[in-house]
Amino acid sequence: MAGVTTRHVKADEAGMRLDRWFKTHFPELAFGHLQKLLRTGQVRLDGARAKADTRIEPGQVVRIPPLQKAEPEPEPRGGIREAGAGRGEAAAVKPARDAANAKPISGKRAKDDAEFLRSITLYEDRDMMVLNKPHGLAVQGGSGTTRHIDGLLEALRDKDGVKPRLVHRLDKDTAGCLIVAKTRLAASTLAATFRSRSARKIYWALVSGVPRVKQGRVSTWLAKGEDEYGDQKMQIAKHGDEGADHALTYYATVETAGQKLAWLSLKPVTGRMHQLRVHTAEIGHPIIGDPKYFNRENWELPGGIQQKLHLLARRIVIPHPREKKMVDVSAPLPPHMLQSWNLLGFDTSSYDPIEDAPEK
Repeated sequence: MAGVTTRHVKADEAGMRLDRWFKTHFPELAFGHLQKLLRTGQVRLDGARAKADTRIEPGQVVRIPPLQKAEPEPEPRGGIREAGAGRGEAAAVKPARDAANAKPISGKRAKDDAEFLRSITLYEDRDMMVLNKPHGLAVQGGSGTTRHIDGLLEALRDKDGVKPRLVHRLDKDTAGCLIVAKTRLAASTLAATFRSRSARKIYWALVSGVPRVKQGRVSTWLAKGEDEYGDQKMQIAKHGDEGADHALTYYATVETAGQKLAWLSLKPVTGRMHQLRVHTAEIGHPIIGDPKYFNRENWELPGGIQQKLHLLARRIVIPHPREKKMVDVSAPLPPHMLQSWNLLGFDTSSYDPIEDAPEK
């Protein structure tokens, strides 16, 4: 793309992150290059500098400097197949396009990706989907990440070429309910719902030890920092610290295994990065299998329990973006958590006490 151009934000793009807007309009743009353009002020919003997570509004003017395309990603070998997708599905949509290089995805790869997404779909209508995101599958791409939900969604472009959009995120190793919008209007509406905290989210976690207070709240300020290896890590901060955001979580103890382990039901009121992982560690009961925030010394993992993050986005209840109804979806335990629950004799049909927790 030669020369500097400008574009106006459309009405159906209200509330989008600026980096997501660029990804929508310029799928060939290298992520690292966009970050550089933002840091150096070459990208402007209404003439002012902007950050990647800036929320845009209709009518705003985006200054677009010359852009650099991403290098093509290698196509993964093979694919995941699952019965249930008809032959006519591939013909009903335009060729899917690779998010990294904007070239059509091969027919087999597009079909495999579409079938995989259908196999993990918990709910779907013409406006939205709720996916059961597997443990270990990233939601978006990053350094060294070539397979992720956002890329797989290229296979579900509709007949007009519109790709389903992510409206929130889960950590790579967190399993469970992930909402995807199928239209721009649904994406804008759902994103606004998350910002207004109108969505009820319930997580299940297996933690070390048993909280002395069986049901309570954790209220802190969180800011981005780094661990000893230079990797990004959220840290407890003070009100007024640079980059600090308030984070609030309600928790309740559902069942325990002696004093060794506890099954917690967690309800985040805010949606900060790694919030639940930091908050459980802050009260002295970090989540089992968390490589970043598990901070208990001389603690041995009970036999038969896998060293994987035991955190599930169990349930989400959210107003439908167009219809006057609530969408209420629950995700099953992922295999490694199911194994732990069975080993510990936890009953998943138990009453979930966090459901009646206060909203604020």
